[in-house]
Order: sequence, then structure tokens, then C-alpha cells
Amino acid sequence: MNLSVRHLRAFTVLAAARSFTRAAEQCHLSQPAFSALIQNLEEQAGVRLFNRSTRSVELTTEGALFESVAARLLNDIEHAFDELNDHANRRRGRVTIAALPTVAGGALPPVLKVFRDRYPGIEIVLKDVTADACLELLRTNQADIALSAAISPGRDMVSEPLLSDTFHLVCREDHPLATRKKLLARDVRNLPMIKFAHTSSVRQHLDAAFYPNTPPTELEVYNLVTAAGLIANGIGVTLVPTLALYQFHLPGLVALPIRLPLGDRDICLIRRRNDAGSSAVTAFVALLRESWAHIGTSGARRATRLGAQPAAPARGRPPSRKAKA
Repeated sequence: MNLSVRHLRAFTVLAAARSFTRAAEQCHLSQPAFSALIQNLEEQAGVRLFNRSTRSVELTTEGALFESVAARLLNDIEHAFDELNDHANRRRGRVTIAALPTVAGGALPPVLKVFRDRYPGIEIVLKDVTADACLELLRTNQADIALSAAISPGRDMVSEPLLSDTFHLVCREDHPLATRKKLLARDVRNLPMIKFAHTSSVRQHLDAAFYPNTPPTELEVYNLVTAAGLIANGIGVTLVPTLALYQFHLPGLVALPIRLPLGDRDICLIRRRNDAGSSAVTAFVALLRESWAHIGTSGARRATRLGAQPAAPARGRPPSRKAKA
């Protein structure tokens, strides 16, 4: 059966107008062309849908049965095209983002705010998870993009560096190193550290940077806010990326830039290979590139008294401190 939208529209118009002449005019067709269209529809259906006379046109029993079906099909088709048009013009859609918690709570919220204001009809889903979980969400089609540390994503993924993140030693202001302006890896190699879980991208970067002689472990935690509380109470020190410093703005804490053998940590946009993404995803990625092109970490390469200024990331303050590394 070769049923078209033209067939459905012609049928519904004729069923309402009860006149071939008026129905043809409403469909902007000549009467012979309109009659041929109805005849072709009846031939495909295998039944007569209209009873014709010189004075009137009436639905047959089969035509009456088909009327509600035709109206529903036509409405569904028009609705589908309206939806496609809304998605193409970014009035509707969804963007699902998997992001490291340090990114999700710091550099990302200002971008989300601009995007929501610009495209209020597009739904945003944010999943703040570890680097490994970011890739898993991508591979299982549970996320459109991932914002994670530079790792080997595999042949099914493509990775694009967007931000470069330096590291800092966070300690109390009464710590022996607190008056230093800059540090090298050898300055902290023997310090008992508050470290993050092995699944953390921060932990993985630092283990690689200090390999094979990593600093001793004071405590191992999952959350940045936990590390901040421990340090503020005189329990150990820690190493964190600049984009995570907003979690450590407590009185009495300082952040000292440190040069590591492995260098800076890249934060990357990771996507499935050969996946162009929807119009909504394309718009978000464009805004992300534009916004993050203006974010740098050079301003945080100096010693900072954390409790002396508002707790803010590179662009705007996040609503919560409960982030994992």
C-alpha cells in the first residue's frame, strides 16, 4: 500500500465538506485531480469510502470507520514534523552530560545557566561521576557527551582538550610550607597526604606524576569537602587541581602552586566516534567551546589564602560543595 499524507488530507477534507468541488478547492487541486486521488485511495483500501450522487457525497460504513483512523494518522504525522522542526530549531530536545564532579560543580554551571536562558525548551541532564563512569555512560548511550580528564578513551571515542588544569598543595597557613610561593614535586614527596580514591581522575594523575615513589598516605577519602575539613583541623595536606580549589575556601587554608613532572591535567570533551549528535547537543558543545576558551588557570598559579576570598570557581560559584574528585 502506498498511502500518502495527500491521500489522508484529501479524505478528511472530503469527509467534512461532503462536496468534491469544495474539497478540491480547499486542497488547491483541480476537481479531476482530486477525484483521481480519492479513487486511488479507495483502490488501495479495496472498498468504497464515499457514496456519490449528483446532490451529495456521504461516507460509507467503511468510510466512517476509516474517518477516525485517518484523522489520527494525519495528526500524528503533523505532530511528528512539528517536533522535528522544534528540535532542528532548538526549541525542544535534551542534552545529557556526564562530567567529573570537580567540573560539574565549578566550570560547568555558568555554561549551563547561559544555555538554559538561551534555549529554555531544551532539557539538561547532568550526571556528576568519576572518569571511568563518564566513559561507561557514553558507551551505553546514557550520555551525549562527557567532560573528563584526559585518558585513553578507546577507538570508539574521540577526545578534545578544552581546559588545562594546574595543581596546588592545600595546607593550613601554619604549615612549614605555607610561606612558599611555589613548590616542586620533591618538596612534598615525603609529606603524609590526604589522597582520593583510586577511581578518582585526580588520584590517577598524581600517582602517575609521582611514580614510582608516591607520597605516603595519611587518609584516603572520596569527597573534596571531606579533605578540606580534615586539613582545616590539622590533619594532613592534599594536592588538588585548580578547578577544584573552590571546595577548599575555609578559614586558615592556603593553596600553593606546584610543578609536577607530569605537568597539567587536561579536561576533555569526549564523544562517541561518528556520532554527530542532535541539534541540541551541537548547540551545547558550541557554547561550551566558546565559554571555556576564555577560562584559564594562569591566574591561580600563585599562592592563595583560601579563606580570605569567596569560594568561587573560574566563572561563578557552584551551589554545593559536595563533590568527589
